[in-house]
Amino acid sequence: MARFGVNVRIGGETLRHIVIFEIQRIEFVTISMYKLSVGVFTQFLGSLSDLLDHAAAYAEARKIDPSILLNARLYPNMYNLTRQVGEANRHAVLACALLAGVNPPIFSDGEPDIPELKNRIAIALDFIENLQPAEINGSAEREVVFTFRNGAQRNFTGQSLLLTFSVPQFFFHVTTAYDILRHAGVDLAKKDFLGTPRST
Repeated sequence: MARFGVNVRIGGETLRHIVIFEIQRIEFVTISMYKLSVGVFTQFLGSLSDLLDHAAAYAEARKIDPSILLNARLYPNMYNLTRQVGEANRHAVLACALLAGVNPPIFSDGEPDIPELKNRIAIALDFIENLQPAEINGSAEREVVFTFRNGAQRNFTGQSLLLTFSVPQFFFHVTTAYDILRHAGVDLAKKDFLGTPRST
């Protein structure tokens, strides 16, 4: 609570008014880099793995080769489902590895089937979930270098890597994987994309 006086002159008479006001304390909430990275990637890698279960069930029910779904794409010059899943996995793993300053698991190239794609997601989840908050929470201003497949490199701070590059890339590929399956006729809803939301 604060109090101060104000002199007001009215018709030659000076009146003193006491003004009382209350200053509300403003609290700023800080969201940790760990929750912004590990918290997001684990939820949606889990839902991505579940999407592949839906794809396998759809193929089995309709007696079609699962590779038909894995090779499906939204447009001829876009990645197929296999690559969309692989890129989502790769961006999650690389982002967390760069933030933590550790080496990521390496996945071979090729055309894996659905069980192998799910296995790669499981490996990524195991890697990410075993990172400790202390390894990542100090990374916001850390200088990191992202290396592209063609060898080109781009410099980021940890925060800019996560918020302007890795998370958007990750969601682009997860969303496109969902869209490919939905367009192919797999019975999916928004809840299948969201997976199980985190409570913290």
